[in-house]
Amino acid sequence: MVYSYTLKTEKENFYNITSYVRQAVNESMVESGIAVVYCPHTTAGITINENADPDVVTDLIYALDATFPDRYQFKHAEGNSAAHLKSSVIGNSATVIIEDGRLLLGTWQGIYFTEFDGPRTRNFFVKIIKG
Repeated sequence: MVYSYTLKTEKENFYNITSYVRQAVNESMVESGIAVVYCPHTTAGITINENADPDVVTDLIYALDATFPDRYQFKHAEGNSAAHLKSSVIGNSATVIIEDGRLLLGTWQGIYFTEFDGPRTRNFFVKIIKG
């Protein structure tokens, strides 16, 4: 089963979507398997990182902006080449093991939808595969 979700995003941010993925796992009633979280956008992504200290997200955004600044040399007509670069580095999916009906995330881990070209209305999908 594929679960579909929609987010309204800001210009650039990380959105903790762990609760959505947990909801999909609970609804699926799968006890053992995997959850694949997928983003179908080229200027957004999915990642797993710390969810305890909000400064981690602030630092990640800062570092990505510093690493991939907008440059006048970019040729892409939409003017969002830096967003494409950030999305490519972050990636468009994450896979999490399900055991005993729960996501096997570390104590400090959360699943994030990453926006690099908002504001937008975005979608992401969760596929639960029984194992």
